[in-house]
Amino acid sequence: MSKTFSDSERDNFYRVLYSRRDVRRGFLQNKIPDAVLTRILNAAHHAPSVGLSQPWNFILVKEPEMRQQVYNAFSVANEEARQMFEGKRREQYANLKLEGILDTPLNILVTCDRTRGGVVLGKTHQPEMDMFSTVCAVQNLWLAARAENVGVGWVSIVRPAALTQMFNLPEHVKPIAYLCVGYVEQFADKPELATCGWETQLGLEDMVFENTWQAD
Repeated sequence: MSKTFSDSERDNFYRVLYSRRDVRRGFLQNKIPDAVLTRILNAAHHAPSVGLSQPWNFILVKEPEMRQQVYNAFSVANEEARQMFEGKRREQYANLKLEGILDTPLNILVTCDRTRGGVVLGKTHQPEMDMFSTVCAVQNLWLAARAENVGVGWVSIVRPAALTQMFNLPEHVKPIAYLCVGYVEQFADKPELATCGWETQLGLEDMVFENTWQAD
């Protein structure tokens, strides 16, 4: 039977949760010990999944040549993204650091096998639940990494088709998250995009409705 948690254990969990950051700079080249990496991946593997299908896989990207290919694909997509903004917003975008692909000793590609488990309980009427489950694994990985004082940055500015081709993914396996993983100089007190003025954090009171959707 699972035990109840003490107040200090609860507080430590929330401390980890609220100090999680999307890290893009200040990475160190220190190798993540195998035992630490195993704990982080095992935490990801214990995420909730629809029908206990566990659709995820974790591709550990260590070779500099492979990471350079991903960085090149990011650079193309990043310029495309920059052009979608106008005026000062475009200039501000150009000054943002949005990845740490070449700065970290390890990248991880998290994938979703959309055929795993066949007909999956809970996926019959919401087939996208396997991808949502894989995102839960990413969240577990991120929180476990923070508890291990390891930084994680999610690179979403890259075309999924490019990742599929580079990593020889079968058609039924979809790339979900490309993560830059490594020890860092420090963790910021606030999300970087909030600090630099790109966006503001909304309050919880703006997000909670009762019974039905409430228009602004």
